[in-house]
Amino acid sequence: MSTATNLETVPPEVALRRAFSLFPTGVVAVCGLVEDRPVGLAVNSFISVSLDPPLVAVSVARTSNTWPVLADSAQLGLSVLGANHETLCRKLASRNTDRFEDAEWHATDDGAVLMHGAALWLECKVSATVDGGDHEIILLEVLNSDVFPEITPLVFHQSQFRGLLTE
Repeated sequence: MSTATNLETVPPEVALRRAFSLFPTGVVAVCGLVEDRPVGLAVNSFISVSLDPPLVAVSVARTSNTWPVLADSAQLGLSVLGANHETLCRKLASRNTDRFEDAEWHATDDGAVLMHGAALWLECKVSATVDGGDHEIILLEVLNSDVFPEITPLVFHQSQFRGLLTE
């Protein structure tokens, strides 16, 4: 039983958001080429689902204007952002900026956009979507992966970007 008390009265969804913020997450750029231009967004709800078949999932808010543009892409690039990607992450989360200005990226032949300086690249295709309340859960089949273990990932914790202690 918890001995902590919450003296502040907040709506349940605000309290839950605060509670979930205590779980540190990585940040993933989900990007693809649309009409030969990069389109992408940042998510911190990313999980590995299965090794056989290789599946991951991301969760995207139903209010996203970007996901409907990406949803029909042949392939998507998922880049686990590196610790130096805080500015990029903020751009990818913004609605009012050129999200790829000054960003280093490349596209695969199948249209997956991968961000340079990431800790992990996954080339994926949409396998299924699942109702997740105010979000859509996007199940993605992993077609290819490249790992960069020397890159420290960007971490989001308590609504802030944080660094990892490394030896």
